[in-house]
Amino acid sequence: MPILEELRALYLANAQVTLWTVKGPTGPAAGAPDYSCRWVETDDDVDNALRETIASDLARIEEVLDYTLLAQNNEASGLTVPADETYANRLLAEVAEETQPRKVLNVKHLLNSKSYVAKFTVGDQITYAVSKTEPGWKTKKAHSVRDVFFQDHQLAIDERPHFELSRTFDFIILGDEVLILDKNAFESVLRHKAAQREDFATLQAEQDFLDAFVDIAPIVAYVGDNKIQLRRACAIRMKGHYRDPDFMQHLRDNQGEYGFAIAFDGDGKIIATPETCQQIMKALLDHRLKSGFSGMVYDVQDTTPVNV
Repeated sequence: MPILEELRALYLANAQVTLWTVKGPTGPAAGAPDYSCRWVETDDDVDNALRETIASDLARIEEVLDYTLLAQNNEASGLTVPADETYANRLLAEVAEETQPRKVLNVKHLLNSKSYVAKFTVGDQITYAVSKTEPGWKTKKAHSVRDVFFQDHQLAIDERPHFELSRTFDFIILGDEVLILDKNAFESVLRHKAAQREDFATLQAEQDFLDAFVDIAPIVAYVGDNKIQLRRACAIRMKGHYRDPDFMQHLRDNQGEYGFAIAFDGDGKIIATPETCQQIMKALLDHRLKSGFSGMVYDVQDTTPVNV
């Protein structure tokens, strides 16, 4: 049964709710993430609010798509990915048991939490709903403002520590699947770069890409394991301008006009250097354009063609 149907079939309105706060991910950016988690007691109002949040999330999803590098969802759609292709197991291992040593005992245990996990238990089924925290969870934010409340037609100071719960979850884990509602948050919390890494590895093995360069080693080093550069490299593969002889010839002929200083060998292959890798990627993304009105040259992020 698809994960959305499974979730809807669970009677989450009567689920037992436990809230865990999460600090992390920590550890080397290119490695498996580590998390530090604590559970906190909640009253009936908080539990009901969390139940209402997941119910609202499940009610608004109309379609579920497979997660891919460039897949995007909106408010009425979600993405799915197998849990074993992510680091979900490392997070779930840290929220497995509500033991006394892991209980929140003071406000410092809550401050600077990066996300929280709401565990919904129905029988022997556990659903994990995850959300990144709002700015109010940060120590700096908490110390820079005073909380006030409005009552009896006036404002009054409330010195109690305040934290915010989002009205949506970013992703939900059930069994061996993950339902993603916010792709960026999912990738951030679980450091999910598997698709980007795999796509970049495919690009490095593609003969057309190899043929465009004297040596791709500087590009590989430049991209490294950086999330933004991986996305850009994968977008280069998707657009495939390096496969178009006309595009590449225009690049060789006109790059100077657009402020590039990319070197080519006698066969027209790109000579990549650490100094020009940024320019090369921008060129292959086709992200430097010239206005037909002002003559100005701009770096752009959106190159959606317009029918004229």
